Amino acid sequence: QVQLVESGGGLVQAGGSRRLSCAASGRTFSNYKMGWFRQGPGKEREFVAAISRFGSTTRYADSVRGRFTISRDNTKNTVYLQMNSLKPEDTAVYFCAADAQLSIVADTTRYAYWGQGTQVTVSS
Repeated sequence: QVQLVESGGGLVQAGGSRRLSCAASGRTFSNYKMGWFRQGPGKEREFVAAISRFGSTTRYADSVRGRFTISRDNTKNTVYLQMNSLKPEDTAVYFCAADAQLSIVADTTRYAYWGQGTQVTVSS
C-alpha cells in the first residue's frame, strides 16, 4: 500500500507559476512510476505528466508540454509538478498517482494508488 498526499495548490493569476508536491509513504518510493492527473469542473480526469521510477523518462500531455515539468526526489519520497505560464483552463483538482508497472502511461486505470487531490485555480 502506498499513501500519497498532494500539496501546493491555491489561487494563482494567469501567467503565473505554481509548484505542486506529492509526498509518498508506505513502500519503497523508487519502486513506483508516478503520474499527475487533473480534473476540471464538469470534466473527466485527464493525464498531465508521468515520470519513471528513477526519473530518466518523462511524458507530458500536449496541453502542458513546454509549460509544466515533472520531477522526483527519491531521497525525499516526493514527486513535483512545476507549472509555469498558467492559463485559466489549467484550473482543476490535481491528483498524483503511483503504480509499480514500468511503462509510463496516460491511462488512469493503469495507476493503482491515488492521492486526494489539491485544487489549483487560475484567475484571468
